[in-house]
Amino acid sequence: MIPTFNPGIRFALPADAASIVALLNSAYRGEGSKQGWTTEAHLIAGDRRTDIPHLIEIMARPDSVFLVYQDGDGPITACVNLQRQGNKLYLGMFSVSPQMQGKGIGKQLLKAADEYARHLGCTAIYMSVISVRDELIRWYQRHGYKDTGERKPFVEDGLTGKHLRPLEFMTLEKEVLSSPAPS
Repeated sequence: MIPTFNPGIRFALPADAASIVALLNSAYRGEGSKQGWTTEAHLIAGDRRTDIPHLIEIMARPDSVFLVYQDGDGPITACVNLQRQGNKLYLGMFSVSPQMQGKGIGKQLLKAADEYARHLGCTAIYMSVISVRDELIRWYQRHGYKDTGERKPFVEDGLTGKHLRPLEFMTLEKEVLSSPAPS
């Protein structure tokens, strides 16, 4: 049985790819991203976090889904990619439109990720976060994620922008409870 999410959250369709790319780029890169607190514009130059071919490739992977938040017929204002990897779920490309941040949409998507992980029988959800993103890391920690101590280099790939300083990823992880935790 497929999990039911809060109103506004649904599985993305291939037709959503361009909207998801626009959202990711606006939330992470360029001047517009500076309206939100999740911007990486001070760490990575350029206006592109991803592009349509890369996103479609991620969407097409086995065990990979995108959840999106869309209020009615309005634009997609949040997304997250979830990839099953063994008994864990990788959470990536998590984004809320800079204009919609602080309204609880991100929290709703994290809860939906938890529901999806439970649906798959996963024991944990993990993610990679740029290690100098202190405010973002603290936000994830308030939502149950812990630093695993694992660090990986963040290598420039020609797609995501020029690094303005040396960067590395840290891995955060949280245990998935078999039943939802009280709100």
